[in-house]
Amino acid sequence: MSSFAQELSNDFKEIESKVIEWRRYFHQNPELSNREFNTAKKIAKHLKSLGIKTQENVAKTGVVGILEGSKPGKVVALRADIDALPVIERNDLPFKSTVKSTYLGKEVGVMHACGHDTHTAILMGVAEILSKHKDQIKGTVKFIFQPAEEGAPEGEEGGAELMVKEGVLKNPNVDAIFGLHIASGFDVGTISYKSGGIMAASQTFKINVKGKQSHGSRPWASIDPIMISAKIIDGLQTIISREVDLTNEGAVITVGKIDSGVRSNIIPESAEMIGTIRTLDYGMQEQINDRMKEMVPAIAKSYRAEASIEIEKGYPITFNDIDLTKQVLPTLQKVAGTKNVHEIKAITGAEDFSFFQKEVPGFYFFLGGKTVGNTNPYPHHTPDFIIDESGMLLGVKTMTQLTFDFLNN
Repeated sequence: MSSFAQELSNDFKEIESKVIEWRRYFHQNPELSNREFNTAKKIAKHLKSLGIKTQENVAKTGVVGILEGSKPGKVVALRADIDALPVIERNDLPFKSTVKSTYLGKEVGVMHACGHDTHTAILMGVAEILSKHKDQIKGTVKFIFQPAEEGAPEGEEGGAELMVKEGVLKNPNVDAIFGLHIASGFDVGTISYKSGGIMAASQTFKINVKGKQSHGSRPWASIDPIMISAKIIDGLQTIISREVDLTNEGAVITVGKIDSGVRSNIIPESAEMIGTIRTLDYGMQEQINDRMKEMVPAIAKSYRAEASIEIEKGYPITFNDIDLTKQVLPTLQKVAGTKNVHEIKAITGAEDFSFFQKEVPGFYFFLGGKTVGNTNPYPHHTPDFIIDESGMLLGVKTMTQLTFDFLNN
């Protein structure tokens, strides 16, 4: 082992406890999208303590660090998302979240129910190690701590799209970007990846149904928006089951919220639904969008109601650059071991890391966060979501080595 490799090995051993400590702090003190004020302060303080040039208030609450190596060269960006979710934590951890906030006008619990706390802590660890060895870096590293990956509050801009708009990939111009996501369903010690499209495009839709109010005992005098909403939901699922070619790519339409009515004995006048569309092919996305816009008002009209639908542009497909994937695969195998690096099929989750990938070549991978032997891991975005912290060190090692190998080779 070379002296530099030995130094890195020692650094990794020393940094693990710090990364876990940071992660627990963020987990206990989560903040919602575009409101990550204290999270950003802690990140910025850390970067400044390392002598890294630090930019704050990027895309509202984002933090960007710039580390220049000893020699000129390419520019690589490393990204971590920093926001939490409106979820009440059910875990009995000593550092569980008891934070409350407001979301869509309602009081909610706040929890890092998707692992962004681990991403933030990992990248802080990578920054510390790379700053110690900038004499070994040929080029420049940008550390991008991104807010609002889960989506900006209604009426606000945010996330990766706003960061790109504000020029985060410029001055200096980024040549490639790397990102990771902890995965509660993949074993600790493993890395999972896919060349090309790895995560779906995501769109949010809103449907408003206008009917006619009546006493609940006289449904014949009403035009029932709740019943009509049920028919619309049923109809939307036939687009997936009967109209799109699922042998091409997967697709999903989900209604996640329906709001209507105030009393058991009143048939209300209106109903509102919101949901998500997930696609892995832009042609299929266009087909689904068109059919939803046709179907929703037509179903409502058949029951004497009116309905409108709005579909947001959403997130693009998370697409791993083909050439970059080939280039970095040996690094993944070197760090994790060939048997621990797995190529997977695309998943219908979505990531706004895709906005960075639309501008520059990018590579995004999953880091195992499930205790080996656990046969029933809790999914992301749930109150019981939990990860094994022993998997975080591999994230630090991988992002560090990806940086050295991309810039120096």
